[in-house]
Amino acid sequence: MSPMNSSVSQLDWAIIGAYLLAVVGLGVGAGFVRRKGETGGDGGHYFLAGNTLTWPVIGLAMFAANISTVHLVSLAETAYKFGLVFGNFEWMAGFTLILLSLFFAPLYLRSKVATLPDFLERRFNRPCRDVLSVVSLFSAIVIHMGVALYTAAWVLRGIVGLAPGATLFGVDALMLFIVLLGLLTGVYTMLGGLLAVVWTESVQTVLLLIGAVVITVVGWQKIGGWSELVHTLATNPHPLASVADSKVTWGTGNFLNMARSASDPSGLAWYSILLGYPVLGIWYWCCDQTIVQRVLAAKDERHARLGPLFCAFLKIWPVFIFVLPGVICVALVQKNAFGGEAPQTAADTYTFLITHLLPVGLKGLVAAAMLAAAMQTCSAALNSTATLVAYDLFKRHKPDITDKKLVTIGKVTTVIGTVLAIVASPLFGHYTTIFEGINKLISYVAPPITAVFLLGVFWKRPSGKSAFLTLVGGMGLGFVAFYLDWNNIYRGDFMLIAFLLLVACIAIMVITTFLFPEPLKESARPLIWEDWREPLRGEAGGRGLGNYRTATLAVLIVFAVLYVVFR
Repeated sequence: MSPMNSSVSQLDWAIIGAYLLAVVGLGVGAGFVRRKGETGGDGGHYFLAGNTLTWPVIGLAMFAANISTVHLVSLAETAYKFGLVFGNFEWMAGFTLILLSLFFAPLYLRSKVATLPDFLERRFNRPCRDVLSVVSLFSAIVIHMGVALYTAAWVLRGIVGLAPGATLFGVDALMLFIVLLGLLTGVYTMLGGLLAVVWTESVQTVLLLIGAVVITVVGWQKIGGWSELVHTLATNPHPLASVADSKVTWGTGNFLNMARSASDPSGLAWYSILLGYPVLGIWYWCCDQTIVQRVLAAKDERHARLGPLFCAFLKIWPVFIFVLPGVICVALVQKNAFGGEAPQTAADTYTFLITHLLPVGLKGLVAAAMLAAAMQTCSAALNSTATLVAYDLFKRHKPDITDKKLVTIGKVTTVIGTVLAIVASPLFGHYTTIFEGINKLISYVAPPITAVFLLGVFWKRPSGKSAFLTLVGGMGLGFVAFYLDWNNIYRGDFMLIAFLLLVACIAIMVITTFLFPEPLKESARPLIWEDWREPLRGEAGGRGLGNYRTATLAVLIVFAVLYVVFR
């Protein structure tokens, strides 16, 4: 691919540079205001922000930790190819966030754990904790950080106008950007801890949304509104229709619909999403340390419940500001709005929109939003990695270790995690799209964890041995699926594969529960719902949307209406 015909002005570079300095400065500043003497001492404040987070900060921080350059790049890429269908990964999240709010968050807060592996040990046994610790570290470094760094570097390469493989100062430009972003994020995360993460995430989320909204609004105005968008898509051939390596089949008539048939070229049939997404979503939103750590740092149970519900409301918007721009780009190319130019590959869609729609100054703002998306995801993953290593590897073996030493361990872990993420990030170039890569990895990792947490909190009979065998057996099955896919031996519907793996894991856990029965530990009783309706009867607190039951109902209604409109 040749270099893009675009350049970044000195003003744009000044905006990007000022942003980098401001974020790093804010993160470093958080390190100086960490207070001693709060819950958990200095260590508790470094890793869990002293359990002071309120629901608006929790919701924003969860949303920010989830949103990365993967969304800006890959959702636009998939939308350019297939329309709105991949927006299901955003809206389906609303339903799993309800599960976190109603059923998981109260148990996490009552157990007073710092990590989810710690929760699993209290519910089952130490071997289960060890398995989840390893998986959580892999998730944080590879799935969260690695993909974010790779995607951000890809976008910045395009904005600068460099072709793939180009060099800067004698170094591969892509790797140079990866290293730069990784090191800057590592610095402020190491010094500031979780407080630095949530502070910078709050600022970065605002900037990210501004950049995404700017792209959407400018593109929307240029295309001429919804009616013109629908008309243009329906009456013109798709820009990729003649590309040999494209799987796009134009003329299906449902480019703007979320529910697709089995024959749809996107490969996301409605039943695949319905069956497969909960497997991925429950692990990601309810059982993944990087995401749930904000809930663990909640001020109290009410804030722990409302935070995820606020995040669910925020998840409405990515379809309109991350996915829709890819669809708008298709229509603009069809109308020859760029003088015959088009993205050379679907992966360049978002970069193409930045360089062809925005004036000087706004390019820098949106480029800064790219950095925000990558850095906030990386900082969240780094802090969760530090927490896991400090508490699950060190404090577990040395219970009397001081908070000061725990913080030092966390800082060292942050440095090592940054290096590992930089090394792992280029691996995502193996997949057809980055979004496909990240979700395939999750579909192989998530099923055993989802099975163990679901059965563990809703059924008191599962034993520690059955949970351990389910985790190990499920990971083995997931590795086989990954091996077959990576080597192009078998590539099926990864969402259905995730569902089938979940069924297999549940079967393993049920069978081994009866084969290896164990009495329920007395300490595990508070970590189980005897009746699934029990969490719905708790003290709701607050009025209106400040009442978690009212907020839950509102989330359900909003997403149900959205699916009716875009079915």
